[in-house]
Amino acid sequence: MTDTDPTIIESPLSRTVSRDGITVRVLVYRLEHDPKWALEVVNDAGTSTVWDDLFDTDEAAFEAFTQAVAAEGMETFLDNDDEVPAGATRH
Repeated sequence: MTDTDPTIIESPLSRTVSRDGITVRVLVYRLEHDPKWALEVVNDAGTSTVWDDLFDTDEAAFEAFTQAVAAEGMETFLDNDDEVPAGATRH
């Protein structure tokens, strides 16, 4: 019996976002058989910030990113910032 990795479905809302001189890759995705969406933001250094909870829709996941930027700025995704968006973990 062979194990296969699950198929990952990427939302069309995934994109590169540049603002205030900072560029990040916003990834919104889910597993093929899971209706919930994950949100991950990757900075230029390859460090990712991943939201701990999943979202009901890809739109809700992307909205969480835009709310984090509005509340905390793009700097929150830089490696030199000790703060991460509420409900997220830096990897």
